[in-house]
Amino acid sequence: MTTKYQKPETNDVPVEEKLKALFDLQRVMSEMDKIKTLCGELPLEVQDLEDEIAGLSTRLSNYEDDVKNLETSVSNRKTQIKESQALIAKYTEQQNNVRNNREFDSLSKEIEFQTLEIELSEKRIREFTQELNTKKQAIEDARQHLSERQEDLENKKKELQEITGETAVEEERLMSKADKIGEMIEERLLTAFKRIRKNARNGLAVVTIQRDACGGCFNRIPPQRQLDIASRKKIIVCEHCGRILVDNQMADEV
Repeated sequence: MTTKYQKPETNDVPVEEKLKALFDLQRVMSEMDKIKTLCGELPLEVQDLEDEIAGLSTRLSNYEDDVKNLETSVSNRKTQIKESQALIAKYTEQQNNVRNNREFDSLSKEIEFQTLEIELSEKRIREFTQELNTKKQAIEDARQHLSERQEDLENKKKELQEITGETAVEEERLMSKADKIGEMIEERLLTAFKRIRKNARNGLAVVTIQRDACGGCFNRIPPQRQLDIASRKKIIVCEHCGRILVDNQMADEV
């Protein structure tokens, strides 16, 4: 019968072995951090470019919709002009057959009204045409900008793929090694390690003593405290930054 692997309990593993496992895990995670550093700001730059391109595409689509609406408005106004011209011709012809001045005046008012409608439509057409030209120029500029951003995105993606392609095998190896080391560390310690790493600016959760000081925050460590760390009898953290402290000899052994 097979049994699932269980993480070691607190009393199953000597403190010294726990410290060595934690330091070894830190070493592996630091190597992975270096690999991520090779990518630099590229992932963020790629994301920013993708967001910018999405915004430009939306803006371009809105411009194109505006152009269609304006062209429809111009077409409608031209149709109205033709209808008004036809009505003017009709009313003018009817004036030749009127029976009294009242009918003539009524037709004259209709002709005047349709003339004003034509003038208004022509004014609106000029306004729409000017706005159309502005929108079309905006579309041209947006397309040019979009093309440039898409080219930048392709170059950034290519650069990122080249870096990740070169480091993928090594990163996978380190990840596998980190998982194996993590299996040797009890859950409570592993959780604490991850929490310290997350809060540490340089990702260091386990550090050595350097020149009588913490290798993470560089605050001085008292001599007695250093002796306690070197004895490896218990897990000691820096009272200033909370990082786990190990002696330099252990670092050499690992």
